[in-house]
Amino acid sequence: MNAAPGRPRVLMLSKACLVGIYQRKLEEIARLGVDLLVIVPPSWRDERGETQLERAFTQGYRLETAPIMFNGSFHLHWYPGLGRRLRAFAPHIVHIDEEPYNLATWQALRQARRAGAKALFFSWQNINRAYPPPFSWGERWTLARADYAIAGTDSAAQVWRAKGYRGPLSVIPQFGVDADLFAPPARPRPERPFTIGYFGRLVEEKGLTLLLRAAAALPDSSWRLLIVGGGPQRSALETLARQTGMGERLCLRDLVPSAEMPALYHALDALALPSLTRPNWKEQFGRVLIEAMASGVPVVGSDSGAIPDVIGPAGLIFPEGDAEALTAHLARLQASPDLRAHLGQRGRARALACFTHQQVAAATVAVYREMLKTLNIY
Repeated sequence: MNAAPGRPRVLMLSKACLVGIYQRKLEEIARLGVDLLVIVPPSWRDERGETQLERAFTQGYRLETAPIMFNGSFHLHWYPGLGRRLRAFAPHIVHIDEEPYNLATWQALRQARRAGAKALFFSWQNINRAYPPPFSWGERWTLARADYAIAGTDSAAQVWRAKGYRGPLSVIPQFGVDADLFAPPARPRPERPFTIGYFGRLVEEKGLTLLLRAAAALPDSSWRLLIVGGGPQRSALETLARQTGMGERLCLRDLVPSAEMPALYHALDALALPSLTRPNWKEQFGRVLIEAMASGVPVVGSDSGAIPDVIGPAGLIFPEGDAEALTAHLARLQASPDLRAHLGQRGRARALACFTHQQVAAATVAVYREMLKTLNIY
């Protein structure tokens, strides 16, 4: 690869960038002088359903779709024709927004090496798990050949050091939050019952049955619970709501386009993330936390995984699995508008200080610069 002075070329492979609000980071990366091509599949399937590409923030870079094989298989999906796309763009860096034990990562890293480009991978994996062959083989191959690694949290970085990765590594969240899009409402909140929210996957490890039981135990029955998302636990939640007599106090909504999410935060008085650690999973970050904090919504989270580090001093933490402790935190917030306002302000300040797309983009471009410091580009 012959590098010439000018803008570095980066090809990013990322199914996560299907989501429109995440694309603000890409605009910020391009604004910092990167010639950026982002390749995404046309859609991605998971337990919530099928997420289609949202083209929301596309200024300054190229966002292209590529066919995908085994859509929905986290470990086995890959992209026919990726090598041709990569050779045509001739990137200096291939940014693989995938875990190192996935087939798509192996494919992209191999193509990057064949083209003479440097490559990095991104990881949220915060549990040191042993995978069977061929995933363990591919993981070791990736760790031995990647030029750089980005971990979403300190605990994820520790996993890859323990697994033998010895290359350069930075800790940077995958995405930040758009503090203009996610902001406190311009008008005072209308009179309404105390409204608790949960936005995300409807799966057992997210602790939703715990949340329903905690809300049902609130001493003041003037409350409402808004759950937005998709997943296999939906029918179980509906059954539990009937058993606990919630009635219309529980509102279950399907996923909405990402651009509609800011308005949903304006409907909340508190956001809860009661995640439960499991042998194969613990909370990796909790994006809804920083979106709620930026929106001025007080947050309550369990102590699973990264949640305490994300919330810091700007919200309330309870021991995971402790429904009584969660009820107590929610009751405090329900009874005190002043506490809600105080935590809302602290959360907004923390989101602006630590978790904006601009900060994530700047840290990511700093990684690119470090990777290319031997080339006369910057």
